[in-house]
Amino acid sequence: MNALDTMRALASTGEVITVEEGELIFTSGESGNCMFGLLEGSVELSWNGDQGHEQINAGDVFGAGALVTSDHRRYGNAKALSDCKVLVMNREKFLFAVQESPMFAIELLGSIDQRLRQLKDCTKVS
Repeated sequence: MNALDTMRALASTGEVITVEEGELIFTSGESGNCMFGLLEGSVELSWNGDQGHEQINAGDVFGAGALVTSDHRRYGNAKALSDCKVLVMNREKFLFAVQESPMFAIELLGSIDQRLRQLKDCTKVS
């Protein structure tokens, strides 16, 4: 089972929202208390007045800082690049997912690590 499979299993009992293309999921400076798992579609994360950006695809999570930082404020904007289905996970739901499938945490760390490496490679080219 991979991260997307785990998120789909959680979606059967969790909160899934549908986001239309062009719609904002969150904005910079907004208070946050949940992270998001992308089940379908693609999302653009942008920061520093859109100077930095990355594309999130199905199986990835975003907004995870809200689960580890008290009084969290969103660092950037998240906008749907296509119609999306998004799993909303608060801290309790995330901890449940990790307890039920410990590999979920490893898969998410791997996904986040890969995204960070891609961002670092992009900044070297620029």
